[in-house]
Order: sequence, then C-alpha cells, then structure tokens
Amino acid sequence: MNVLKSAIVGLALISAHAPVRADVIGDWNNTAMDVMKAVNVGGNPWTRSMALVNVSMSDAVNSVQQRYSRYIPELPIDPNASAEAAAAAAAREILMRQYPGQKERIDAAFAETMKTIPDNPARAAGIDLGKNVADAVFTERQSDATNTPDTYRPLTTPGVWVPTTPPLFPQYATAKPWGLDSASQFRPAPPPALNSALYARDYNETKEMGGVKSTKRTDAQSDAVRFWTQANLGPAWYQAARQASARHNLSVAESARVFALMSMALANCFIVDWDAKFQYHFWRPITAIRNGDQDGNDATEREAGWLPLNTTPMHPEYPSQAGINAGAARGVLEAVFGSGTEDFVATDTSDARLSRKFTSFAQMAQEHKEVRVWGGIHFRNSLEVGDAMGRKVADHLVANYMKPPR
Repeated sequence: MNVLKSAIVGLALISAHAPVRADVIGDWNNTAMDVMKAVNVGGNPWTRSMALVNVSMSDAVNSVQQRYSRYIPELPIDPNASAEAAAAAAAREILMRQYPGQKERIDAAFAETMKTIPDNPARAAGIDLGKNVADAVFTERQSDATNTPDTYRPLTTPGVWVPTTPPLFPQYATAKPWGLDSASQFRPAPPPALNSALYARDYNETKEMGGVKSTKRTDAQSDAVRFWTQANLGPAWYQAARQASARHNLSVAESARVFALMSMALANCFIVDWDAKFQYHFWRPITAIRNGDQDGNDATEREAGWLPLNTTPMHPEYPSQAGINAGAARGVLEAVFGSGTEDFVATDTSDARLSRKFTSFAQMAQEHKEVRVWGGIHFRNSLEVGDAMGRKVADHLVANYMKPPR
C-alpha cells in the first residue's frame, strides 16, 4: 500500500487526546503528555518520563492483580486494592515528583479518575499502593545517569571552527537502559565507508529527495515530512497503542503491559541510539553533501548550497533515531496485537486538524522512517540499521519483562 495516500489534512477535528474509550492507563498517558507539553519537555527526557509513568502503572496494577511480572518484583502485593486507583496514584506520584509546577493539572486529572472508582477501602488501599510503587520505580531510576552534567567535548583541531550549540543530551550515550545489560548491547557495526557504493547510493538519494529545493519529492511526501516533527514522533505511537488497546478491549492489566513495554522500548531507543551516535560521530547530509568532493567517492558530486527540508538535529547521523523508534514501537505493538490490519489515526499534537490514517503498524513505521530521507536529515542505511536495532530492543523486552505467569 502506498503510504503517501494515507495523509488526511484538514479533515474533521480529531483531538490528539480524545480517547476511543475511557481507561485509566490511556487517560494517564494523555495526562502525562499534556503535562510535558505544558512545560516544553521533549526528546530524550520525554521518553524517560513516559517510561517512569507506565512502568509504575504496570507494576501497581500487577501488585494487585498479578497478571504479569513486574519491573521491580520485590514490591508487596495487595489483592484487595483497586488496580485502577493504584495505577492513577502511581502516575500522579511520578508526574508530581518531576513536574511539581503542574500540580493543578495533575490533581484535576486524579480527581476525574477518582470519580470513576467507588470510594471504599479498596480505593484507599490502591492509592497507598500506587504511591509506594511509584516511589520504588522512581528511586530505582535515580541512578540511571541521565541527569549527569553535560561534558561533551567537540571533536576538532586547534583553530578549526565547530558548531557552538552543544549536542542534545549527550549524557544519554552512557545512561542506564531499561531492562538491558548496557547501552552498547545492540550497538551496530560502523556506518558504510565513504568510498563505498552503499554510501554513494544513500548520499545521492538524500541529496535528490531531501533538499529544500528538491524537484523529486512530491507534495504528499513534503506534507508527511511536515507532520512528522519531533513533537509527533513519540505521541503518535501512544495514540496508536491506545486506539488498538480500545479496539481489542484490553483489560487494565493488559493495557498497562502494552504501554509499559512500549515506553521502556522507546526510552531505550534514546540510550542505545545515543551510544552508537557518539561512538561513530557520522556526519549529517548537510555536511556530507556540501563536502562531497572530499569523501573520496567519485559517485558523490558536491552541491555547495544544498540545504535540507528539515532542520538538522543537533546530534550525529548514524544510526537514525526515527528508524530505531519505528522498529521498537512496531516490534512491541505487533508482539501484542499481531502484524495484520490495524486501523488508527495519528493526530498532530498542536493542530488537531492535521492527521494521518494508517492500516497497520508496519505502514506507520515505514512512513515514520521515510520522512527522514525526504526531509534531508538522514541516509537510508541509517534508517535500516536503526529499525533493526529497535526490533532487537522490542524483542528483548517482550521476552523478558511484563510476562504472564508460567
């Protein structure tokens, strides 16, 4: 199927936060995203916060229902507590600890959840349980090294100019991942040699398709590039997960498991990917194409004034973050829902009039990757390598975490 035909622009208003059906897990994912949007959190810290919220909710629910294994297995069990109250209390506690300035918004969301749960001892027990679970998860992650000082040293020689804007979150290259042995566990082989045919293939494709003045890129492709901004990359997968969870009528424990696994996978993407990016320091297309006469490859012709359609992100090119995100999210969702038809809509987080419709997780993952070539900020090999890394992350987490009892 041609993914370009999936664009729907200017159709009926479909809110990025309108639930397909009400459920405590989906509701608190939307609250978490609203909170972070209000304080302009994105990228690496955004995925970390979503993992903290969802792992805490999953552990809280399973400390009541014991449907799936917990990230912190030593937590106490209370089968008499309300699982929904526990999940909401866990999410509230995580968000309050990270974003205390959003207390009013968080408390309002919690009050709405409590309206749906009978005021009885089970609810009170669930609230206490959720707070304790969140405390344990939050405490465990305080040693993940994501908040260490930025001491990145630009690679240069004396007297040679380098960009003076620091790279984004370089400390994530050595951070502790969720459920993996190390950040380098799935580190790929080096990028292709500059004099290789593979590099020439990718160079010329991005040069032709991704330039701001490209005559090869279609209007539909340009629309896709503009939709898939950093602000939509993560939330779109959460929208897909919520719509699929509602369609399949998942229980609270099943829904919590889906979101926990996917959020762990996406948080890991920014760790294993940064490990590789700052291991190889591969140049971005704007640098490569403006220096095509210095790469030792006769098949790469320099274009002195080339500019990409997208703004180039401030971190190395290889491997692609969009590629690894797509592979990881798709891997988790297909492990739960299968790889068949799955209709859903991804809606822009800033403009609800802009949305894109998909009929499978694979279809969205493909477009999620392609736009990085069409936008001129990645090479295709980086997308393919990143996708494979993401699938490995997803497979590892599904095999080892939030598992049903034997």
